[in-house]
Amino acid sequence: MTVWDRPEPPTRPVPLDRERIVATAIGLADEGGLEAVSLRKVAARLNAGPMRLYGYISTKQELFDLMVDEVHAEIVPEDQPGDWREALRLLAHRTRQTALRHEWLADLLGGRPTLGPNGLAVTEATLAALDGLADIDTVMRAVETVSAYFTGAIRREIANLRAERSTGLSKRDWQRVSGPHVTRILATGRFPALTKAVYDGTDVDAEASFATGLDWVLDAVAAQLTRPPA
Repeated sequence: MTVWDRPEPPTRPVPLDRERIVATAIGLADEGGLEAVSLRKVAARLNAGPMRLYGYISTKQELFDLMVDEVHAEIVPEDQPGDWREALRLLAHRTRQTALRHEWLADLLGGRPTLGPNGLAVTEATLAALDGLADIDTVMRAVETVSAYFTGAIRREIANLRAERSTGLSKRDWQRVSGPHVTRILATGRFPALTKAVYDGTDVDAEASFATGLDWVLDAVAAQLTRPPA
């Protein structure tokens, strides 16, 4: 029996329910990442004994599953755009925005799909955007491709934000500190393609990079959707 199917126990003596437990866990994760979350820490913040929580949640993984599903409510769009590209673009950007509010989400994206109501609603919205445009196998590969892109891009962006906090160096500061070393290495002539990228490439912010890469992926998906059947 999954956590979604298992009934909740009575609330006495300390009023508890999964909603309060999950909200508390999300608060801890927002403050200190997933390493700050445990059933013991959640229980302490709720002024309840740790064993009380096991009536509601059996394992930390179940707690993580519930947390992921709860924040997926922030991803589900209120209105589904009629154009499939706009629909997938909206879902991708809403996923990124949610991950920036809850950075720990980046650590849990990309695994097995969540079976909670909000996660299933996101999956439904994603599949519905492509419904009828191709056979189901092509649709599934398209969904996997778009998901793989934005999951990787989000993880990279969150990793950079964490690096800024852990080192105390912004991207610009890190570039200045690393500049002399990079200059010496590039001066050897061993890395001509990298040299061109460093000196001639245009630096864009994370949001612009995300949007551009997403458009390119959607272009690739569009090419597959318009291919004549074999």
